[in-house]
Amino acid sequence: MIKGLFYILLFYFLGEFCSIFINGFIPGSVIGMILLFLSLFFKLVHPNSVKDTATIITKNMAVFFVPPAVGLMAYTELISQSIWAISLAIIISTVLTIIVVAVIQESFEKNRQKTSTKK
Repeated sequence: MIKGLFYILLFYFLGEFCSIFINGFIPGSVIGMILLFLSLFFKLVHPNSVKDTATIITKNMAVFFVPPAVGLMAYTELISQSIWAISLAIIISTVLTIIVVAVIQESFEKNRQKTSTKK
């Protein structure tokens, strides 16, 4: 558990450190997640090392949504002024995400069918 927490925090801080060099263009937490994924993918870190810690964090995910919810409540007036722009951005990004996932999934399915028919 301590080892898993160490790895997760290590990659989080590495991501934050990298984010400083690109002036925060990509959030450090995202960079850290990508680095952790790559280290797991290339077997630099064993998945069992972070499994217990990741399970606990995932099961208690609601705790991580409290600060953003409080922030939304604190800036209600500002959000209400831009509600149409925010709604439009949410709708467009959701539709684009669904389209991209559908296209990628379709190409995976075609590739799988091709490889299964060759066998």
